[in-house]
Amino acid sequence: MHSAIGIDQAPAIRAFLDQRQSATDLDVNNTTGLLLAAMIEAGLDRLVLPGDGHILLRWQALAAVAAHDLSLTKLYEGHTDALAILAEAGVTPPVADSRWGVWCAEPPQARVEIRAAGGTDSQEVRLSGTKAWCSGARVLTHAILSGWNEQGQPCLVAVDLYQSGIVISDEGWHAVGMANTMSVNVQFNEALGITIGSPGFYTRRPGFWHGAAGIAACWYGAAAQLVHYLREHLTARNDPHALAHLGRADMALNLAACALRAAAQEIDAAPLGDSYHSAMRVRLGCEWAATQVMQALGQALGAAPYCRDPWSSRMLADLPVFLRQSHAERDLAALGRFCAEQHGSEREHPWQL
Repeated sequence: MHSAIGIDQAPAIRAFLDQRQSATDLDVNNTTGLLLAAMIEAGLDRLVLPGDGHILLRWQALAAVAAHDLSLTKLYEGHTDALAILAEAGVTPPVADSRWGVWCAEPPQARVEIRAAGGTDSQEVRLSGTKAWCSGARVLTHAILSGWNEQGQPCLVAVDLYQSGIVISDEGWHAVGMANTMSVNVQFNEALGITIGSPGFYTRRPGFWHGAAGIAACWYGAAAQLVHYLREHLTARNDPHALAHLGRADMALNLAACALRAAAQEIDAAPLGDSYHSAMRVRLGCEWAATQVMQALGQALGAAPYCRDPWSSRMLADLPVFLRQSHAERDLAALGRFCAEQHGSEREHPWQL
């Protein structure tokens, strides 16, 4: 794969967002989408791609957005993930200023069926059914979504959202946290799409686990900004108990940063390899660190960050929702099973210094 841009975007992203009022301080209606569109127009979505050997730069960009606003991060991460999927599939890059999402959740009650469109283009298909957890549905122009073909195989389809046959509902999202993502249900009724890759491509490609680890970078960016907030509120206080919580947050954040850097090195060393182990460890590690940071913040400063500051109160409402992209004990059990299965293999001693 080849990146559209090969520079470190994180400093430019921070400068761009610092010049704009936080989307969470404004009217929630479409503000996050407008900010996403402005970032795309400025070229801040053109990140180094997974597999290009510099994945830490990609994760640093995600973390920089997360330090600003997590609803924006959800849409930005989805858009940049869509660009990476298209590049990995060898698809022509999308039109300028288009805004993409990736809708691949598969709850049992919401399923999209895919059938051949019957035209001359073998990639054209028709979509029918309901897709749940469609983040940014009201502000995006296109989406990559998962569905099931006539043979019962999982497939990816790219869809232009500005067409008849697509109804964006008000159903499926009532949360305070991550409210600006508006992750609602979308109904498809014979909508036209284009298949991306072969059946099973979404989870089979190397970039799947690269992207999964990128979510951990988003959690890390938010947690790191919360630790900055905590430190700023403790600089003039000589409270040993509050400072102990700052120390706990610093320790957790450092461990998460080390895990992200180690995972980046492993992925860059074998970009076409199976990055499941690295991704699962870094996701679970960053989830733990973010939980420690939120707990430390409340125990050190009380209810004030939750109630009296618009940025921290929004972040503390958003982050627990975003963290639930982790599957908690199910992911821990899967990681433990993977480790147990390495007994007797060349990875017999993976924990040696």
